[in-house]
Amino acid sequence: MDAEFYIDGVLQKKRAIIAKSITLIESALPAHQQLAQNILDGLLPHAGNAIRIGISGVPGVGKSTFIESFGMMLIDKGHRVAVLAVDPSSSRSGGSIMGDKTRMERLALQPNAFIRPSPTSGTLGGVAKKTRESMIICEAAGHDVILIETVGVGQSETAVASMVDFFLVLMLAGAGDELQGIKKGILELADAIVINKADGNNIERAKEARSEYESALHLIESKSAVWSVPVLTCSALTMDGLEEVWKTILDHRKKLTDAAELDEKRRLQAIDWMWALVENGLKDRFFNNPLVKAQLPNIVAAVEKGKTSPTAAANELLSMHNQ
Repeated sequence: MDAEFYIDGVLQKKRAIIAKSITLIESALPAHQQLAQNILDGLLPHAGNAIRIGISGVPGVGKSTFIESFGMMLIDKGHRVAVLAVDPSSSRSGGSIMGDKTRMERLALQPNAFIRPSPTSGTLGGVAKKTRESMIICEAAGHDVILIETVGVGQSETAVASMVDFFLVLMLAGAGDELQGIKKGILELADAIVINKADGNNIERAKEARSEYESALHLIESKSAVWSVPVLTCSALTMDGLEEVWKTILDHRKKLTDAAELDEKRRLQAIDWMWALVENGLKDRFFNNPLVKAQLPNIVAAVEKGKTSPTAAANELLSMHNQ
């Protein structure tokens, strides 16, 4: 239970200690939470230098295959890659359903790669509750590229954009149908759109999809003064186009750094992180309040039976919390 043990182990790049440190920060036990905070405080000065990339996409787009191929390419270039792959949570056990390491077997065997599947545990935004903290640990352990795989595309994916430098959205060919289903907000968040599975008989369809997305992006106001969102094509299976994706990410980083936008983005993300922690802390304190715990079942039952209104019930619970 000594924070220095974990801090030293992470800085020495010991995989078992890195994994145990992330397990500690994900723990809900009060003793573990204090220890985790001490570990994070010790590691924070050693973090922050990695390229943080969020990867989202429609179901079936091949996120795991893309991440594995992309990660292997980066390792060949001499990078240390960490993948924080967020699994949907089982509604029964609360644990991860898909088990990302089984979906990235080649990458998982690489000594310069670290893959951590974490359950969302009901957290909105397609990311786990402690993704930011896990990212700090991986960066302190010398991983210079952090890939965050999210649970899919939805309105709450803004949570991903609030913690990464580059938000990449994977799409499939057949853009006419896809454009009907994709949220406009996702296009507004994207730093690049990549049409995956552009191989074999699908190459022409991928090119058509690229043109349609380029047209759609013209209708959206750019969030950066120095960056226009590109639409690329690739095949994670053949690895065609992955080099261009990486060059695009590096180009984005250079332009935002030169314009001082990246530093500003990181500062705003730190503030977002603070408020997210405040909200989580208030929620935890509310549900751990003894009076709320005792009365909650009765109040919920009264609302279900129509004996009290949701508004009156909420006010009653909040007044208990303030006592």
